[in-house]
Amino acid sequence: MSAVTTPEAHDVDRAFPPIGWLSTIALASVVIGGILLASYAPKVAPRGLATGLLVVGVVLLATSWVLLIRLRDFAWTTFRKVFRWALLAYVITSAMIELAFVRDHMRGSSLVIVTLMLVVFALSVPTTIAFTTARFAEPD
Repeated sequence: MSAVTTPEAHDVDRAFPPIGWLSTIALASVVIGGILLASYAPKVAPRGLATGLLVVGVVLLATSWVLLIRLRDFAWTTFRKVFRWALLAYVITSAMIELAFVRDHMRGSSLVIVTLMLVVFALSVPTTIAFTTARFAEPD
């Protein structure tokens, strides 16, 4: 007979703040902004809408991190382990995307906006992955 313990139903269904949703919507906003800017490359893109989408992404990601930091009774070890590896993968991915924009001769404020969008991209996906994994793990 095995001594495997399973979490009680109330542990798995424990209510969490909408951290995964917020970081996913942050990702969606910067992806839309990035597509908008990329569609104009190498010409100058209208930066107003892209900047607005970037601000929405930053605010949502920051909100998800504030909610995340306030969590008690959470699998922080699991979160950190998953987050570090996912962050490594998405930093590399973001660097490759950045290189593509630079090679397409994007310059100035458009490149700054794309770079900041890639930072949000590189942080939001690992946040979503790590939170989703850790919420179902045994709390530390």
